[in-house]
Amino acid sequence: MAISLTNYQKILDQIQQEISGRDIPGRVASYIPELAKVPADKFGMHLYDLQGESFYFGDNEERFSIQSISKVFSLALAMKMIDHDLWKRVGVEPSGARFNSLSLLEDNFGIPRNPFINAGALVVADVLISSLSNPKEAFLTFLHELTGDDSISYNETVAASEKSEGYRNVAMVNYLKSFGNIRNDVEEVLDFYFHQCAVAMSCKELSKAFLVFANQGKLLNSEKQLLTGQQVKRINALMQTCGFYDEAGEFSFEVGLPGKSGVGGGIVAVHPNHYAVAVWSPPLNPKGNSARGMAALERLTTLTGYSIF
Repeated sequence: MAISLTNYQKILDQIQQEISGRDIPGRVASYIPELAKVPADKFGMHLYDLQGESFYFGDNEERFSIQSISKVFSLALAMKMIDHDLWKRVGVEPSGARFNSLSLLEDNFGIPRNPFINAGALVVADVLISSLSNPKEAFLTFLHELTGDDSISYNETVAASEKSEGYRNVAMVNYLKSFGNIRNDVEEVLDFYFHQCAVAMSCKELSKAFLVFANQGKLLNSEKQLLTGQQVKRINALMQTCGFYDEAGEFSFEVGLPGKSGVGGGIVAVHPNHYAVAVWSPPLNPKGNSARGMAALERLTTLTGYSIF
């Protein structure tokens, strides 16, 4: 069913009222010291539809650390660079394990199960370093093109905080290197990876950036085809099956949209040909996903009465 433009704001207002008053357990991520400082009561949501209309509430314009949401952008950029060759180095299957698990790499001979777990994102980072003369600059340029906002940048304090405690990622990239699936200097790969996770964006900016995945690869109000239809189909499929680590099935069951979470408390989801929506609430459930964010998106698809299923 189609939904009228005016209903989105009413629905978001209802979600804010319902979820803000609900006692939803969760804990702010603490293994990255800078993230532990973020107030737990932050809560915002922003939806952009394909008519360019915007609907929102709360802390929707406050920037936060997007963390693993960045993996969708790095994947899209890598697919633009090498497309089909990428899948020789990273798989497309759900991991069924935590995002920072090393256990599957031995069984799979150094091929990560998908690009959204840390091992997969490190391989994607390696691909971008091989393909781009200045990957950190190119990554920001890609975000600027998606959002129309060239003020989006890295939070250097968060990047340094991640580096100071990133021992598992150090182990992981060296383990991948032992299988020949990291081809550049491990310190360079880690530096780029920590920086992409430390990008600061708001719900408003994230929902606008994700419109390309709702709009068959085209920038909104533009004829520019940034990604092919096939690339968008595959990215959305990976978000649906792998975007929430070992809680992807639960998100599909409750929400029914392709999406991606980050331990900064953000979640972005798309309804192809309809909208992109981002929500931010720092307290995480035991699986590492925003507890309030998942509840808010479940209410969105329930109240609108439709998802992709």
